[in-house]
Amino acid sequence: MTEQSVIDVLFSAFTTALRLGAPLLLTSLGIGLFISVFQAATQIHEQTLTFVPKLVGIGILLIVLSPWMLTVLRDFVVAHFERLLTFM
Repeated sequence: MTEQSVIDVLFSAFTTALRLGAPLLLTSLGIGLFISVFQAATQIHEQTLTFVPKLVGIGILLIVLSPWMLTVLRDFVVAHFERLLTFM
């Protein structure tokens, strides 16, 4: 394996991780921002108030996006196994 092929594998792994994690993180960020604005407007400062909506939102998003996420992950693994076979 050359240095360039290692860099390509790492770059591909990094972009795949970003593609899989970004929707979950952005949803959590959006829900957290909404809850914090709600808390500031109503002056309810309960620390545990953000956990349940984030948990529900991430759970729903995982159910909706799981086929896409599994396809992206499968394509990544298959591509790298095929690349591994060319080096053997």
